[in-house]
Amino acid sequence: MELAQVRLLVSDFAACYRFYADVLGLKPQSGATGGPYEKFSPHTGSAGIALQDRSMMAEVLAELGDTATGHRSLVVLRVDDLDAYCAGVTARGGTLLHGPAPLTDRMRVAHLKDPEGNLVELQEWLLLRG
Repeated sequence: MELAQVRLLVSDFAACYRFYADVLGLKPQSGATGGPYEKFSPHTGSAGIALQDRSMMAEVLAELGDTATGHRSLVVLRVDDLDAYCAGVTARGGTLLHGPAPLTDRMRVAHLKDPEGNLVELQEWLLLRG
């Protein structure tokens, strides 16, 4: 397992994009200033911070609102075999909220919550960037 990123769920994507890119000086991956997703990397190191539009996650889980009172963060873990890992998670007492299911043409995901209600996304990358 590998920690892929810490993702912040945001309501004002454009303002948050400007903050992480312009104020903090992190490097955006794609330049998607309008969202719904962007990963930012520091100048050194491999881990990054990502922004995701809160309404996009609301659609995926059919439970989160567009307001700042909803979830604010999402821990993302990359696994090699999502189905096998999810089977192990449920066997160990975890409860999946969503998935495993395709999120994009490049990845499949599953979601669950920790005991405090924080969201965790498990990812299986299908296609890597060329």
